[in-house]
Amino acid sequence: MTSAGEAAERGGERLENMSPHSQGSTAVAPGPAGLPVTTAEGAVTALYQAHALGMIRLAHIMLGDRASAEDVVQEAFYGLYRRWSALADTGNAIAYVRSSVLNGCRSVLRRQSRSRDRADGQQAAPPPEISAEAAAITLEERQEVLRAMRRLPARQREALVLRFYLDLSAEESAATMGIGPGSVRSAIHRGLASLGRMLQEQS
Repeated sequence: MTSAGEAAERGGERLENMSPHSQGSTAVAPGPAGLPVTTAEGAVTALYQAHALGMIRLAHIMLGDRASAEDVVQEAFYGLYRRWSALADTGNAIAYVRSSVLNGCRSVLRRQSRSRDRADGQQAAPPPEISAEAAAITLEERQEVLRAMRRLPARQREALVLRFYLDLSAEESAATMGIGPGSVRSAIHRGLASLGRMLQEQS
């Protein structure tokens, strides 16, 4: 029988395999011939082309719904465009978008939670389908991991997604989540342990 520790390690490896960075970059260089883009519209368009797909995948993992994920990401980039002139450092624009996407997902999840609370006795919806993209793990394993991820507390789920899916450091994740790096590491440790137990129960 697989131990919880082995299952947690396996869960971490599966999360690593789900990262878009392991499947080749879809980034588009900003501006013609690699030149910097100076206008807000051009800069945000270049960032969207380079990062929107990864952000949508991130939001999809958090929400389990592609349409809601796309809405959250579009709103985040629109917010970036509106606030472009107020950014202290445009080099941190994508970090702003990550935080906006995460906050947008939190808002959607809160609304979903309130809707479930109002729907007394209503049967829970089945887990959403996951698109069959090329990956190092099978579709069944992907669904298994995502279902387990969505059962984790919000902070643990966010920390795991940022670490294993976006390859952010503890410091970068902390800035995105608005907590300290130590809290991020603790959330990752607890999240992997819980994920391992859930995957062990399902195996």
